[in-house]
Amino acid sequence: MKSTIISLVAAFAIQQTTGHATFQDLWVNGFLNAGTCIRTPPSNNPVTSVSSTDIRCNVGGTKGVSGKCTVAAGTSVTVEMHQQSGDRSCANEAIGGAHYGPVIVYMSKVSDSSTADGSTGWFKIFEDGWAPANKGAGDNDHWGTNDLNSCCGKMDVKIPADIPAGDYLLRAEVIALHVAGSTGGAQFYMSCYQLTVTGGGSATPATVKFPGAYAASDPGILINIHAAISTYVVPGPAVYSGGTIKSAGSPCSGAAATASAVTTLKTAVTSTKAAAATGTAAAGSSGNSAGCAAARFEQCGGNNFGGCTTCASGTTCVGVSAPYYYQCQ
Repeated sequence: MKSTIISLVAAFAIQQTTGHATFQDLWVNGFLNAGTCIRTPPSNNPVTSVSSTDIRCNVGGTKGVSGKCTVAAGTSVTVEMHQQSGDRSCANEAIGGAHYGPVIVYMSKVSDSSTADGSTGWFKIFEDGWAPANKGAGDNDHWGTNDLNSCCGKMDVKIPADIPAGDYLLRAEVIALHVAGSTGGAQFYMSCYQLTVTGGGSATPATVKFPGAYAASDPGILINIHAAISTYVVPGPAVYSGGTIKSAGSPCSGAAATASAVTTLKTAVTSTKAAAATGTAAAGSSGNSAGCAAARFEQCGGNNFGGCTTCASGTTCVGVSAPYYYQCQ
């Protein structure tokens, strides 16, 4: 009986975090370095405070692991995100629940990437932000997270060719904006990888500190994406001159290109799930609810929403950005 109760509690805990995600794996030269140099977050829950040291490398991320991944300056690595640890299926979105927002990558030069706590300066080497789709609300536009989902959670990131050889932390991040219409609503999902860079040059990019690089009131953090938007400013500093700005909505490339067909598959899966649900829709949605229950922090209603509108036991469907977005809380 006791083991059954524990199993049920564990299962519910897993259900609660469905839709959230973590950066997990790193590809170097086409080879997967599964977990060897990543500071794996303890869960897929987001960081929500920009003033916490957790904003550096996630909860517990100030402590390193033993492994390092070696990469040559001027080459590309591929970061990989998924909702659940160990689940790399392309049938599932890398980050679900309409968690739209930018994908950002930083680096920090350190003396030893296995012990560095992330307090050193960071420079931005990559961003995939927003592009208009001219379809009304901002959540219908192109976002970095859409690209991440289309590429089976993979995003190619070039290591600047002119940075000095040595150890670095690489920080991959998604900022989910689905409930960012009020202060503290933005959700930050990041992981840090421990690198040793070879080759390179002698450039000294300007840096920012975490915490400090973001403010809760930044226009790219405090924003209602459920209304039409005419521009979007990716949070943080400008991308370093040796880095990359990816246009949101552009095709997958490199290692990520192998997953480019996943969009069609995911659309079919989503449509099947929506069609399978039956019942009464939550306010602002056209979805159905019988036979399903959305987990905590998952979407449960909103304009044009066609998914599950019943929340799991202990949670309630709340209009966090009504009438555009309802979430189980």
